[in-house]
Amino acid sequence: MATEPGAPGGLARRLLERLTKTSVQLDADELHDTSVSLGATPIAELVERQRATVVGEVRSVALRPQVQVAALVVELFDGTDAITLVWLGRRAIVGIEPGVILRVQGRVTQLRGVRTIYNPAYEIVPQDV
Repeated sequence: MATEPGAPGGLARRLLERLTKTSVQLDADELHDTSVSLGATPIAELVERQRATVVGEVRSVALRPQVQVAALVVELFDGTDAITLVWLGRRAIVGIEPGVILRVQGRVTQLRGVRTIYNPAYEIVPQDV
């Protein structure tokens, strides 16, 4: 039986978790909580071929030059897993850089076993959220 956050012992359990987790795990938990509070689906729970809203932190941004069309490739992490975002025909998007929190919407697909959303609608989430 899990202890409710407001129940006696809930504070002690949370304190013990904070003391035993690494800073990376704590950051991932905080990012996951932010994602859920903004109404997003955790990346680890995404279903292929379904539209989804995801909130996460940009981990990396890369330009994949192709012969036909350039592609801006972004890795987004929400504390549960990562997803690749690909904007075809874009070389850069102002404001999208590592550390920025994004809310994106689009259809999830699998590309070589990696969850991917092509040309997602996006919104930069203010850091004070």
